[in-house]
Amino acid sequence: MKKNMGSTDRFIRIFIAVALLTTFYTDTVTGTLGYVLAAIAGILILTTFISFCPLYTLFGINTCKINK
Repeated sequence: MKKNMGSTDRFIRIFIAVALLTTFYTDTVTGTLGYVLAAIAGILILTTFISFCPLYTLFGINTCKINK
C-alpha cells in the first residue's frame, strides 16, 4: 500500500476522531448513532496510523507530497 495521506490530512482526521469519541464517551450522543460515530472514529484513527485511505484510491486523491 502506498501512502496517500499527507500530514495535514492526518491531523484533521485525528482531531475529528477525538471529537467523535468525546461525544460518545461523555454520553452526548447515545444509542445506535453513538456506536456508529465511535466506529467512524476508529476507522479514522486506523487510516491515520497507516497513512492510507482506500476511498482516496477509488477517487484518485493523493494528499501525500512524497510518494514512497
